[in-house]
Amino acid sequence: MPNYRRSHATGATYFFTVVTHQRRAFLCDDDVRRALRDAIDVVRATQPFTINAWVLMPDHIHTVWTLPENDADFGTRWGKIKRHVSQQCGERLHQEWCLSASKIKRNESSLWQRRFWEHQVRDEADLERCIDYAYFNPVKHGLVKRTIDWKYSTFHRDVRRGIYAEDWGAGVDFDSDYFGEPD
Repeated sequence: MPNYRRSHATGATYFFTVVTHQRRAFLCDDDVRRALRDAIDVVRATQPFTINAWVLMPDHIHTVWTLPENDADFGTRWGKIKRHVSQQCGERLHQEWCLSASKIKRNESSLWQRRFWEHQVRDEADLERCIDYAYFNPVKHGLVKRTIDWKYSTFHRDVRRGIYAEDWGAGVDFDSDYFGEPD
């Protein structure tokens, strides 16, 4: 069994990418969005965290969280969120045919990839780069022309707060090193 190296820094800020199984595009469906919101509320009631940024794409999520002091357990949080969504939406979305023997053995759903990608944010510049990457992702994937046009994002909240301008990202070359996947 692989030994994945994960950060265990308490009270840290993390950038996550969570992907659907076989990159199936259902995350922007109304029922899935409701289940995700509900799952986050349920998990945060007992294991709080701050959402610094969130971008929901059809087949993946980019988000930046800050955990409370003395807490580094993002894995349990993600497990509970994914499980909740699978339970709420599995009847409609579950696809038995795409399950591997390993997923069947572990009693996993066909909604999510087993693992997720995480990066511990090192400093303010890294935090800005991670959030920028998340917010620009819908433009990068050709889903919209402007960042403001993607409705499944906390970008709108940050525009209202004055953190980003409505036209942020316009004319940016998304192939530049600036928008490379965070380390």
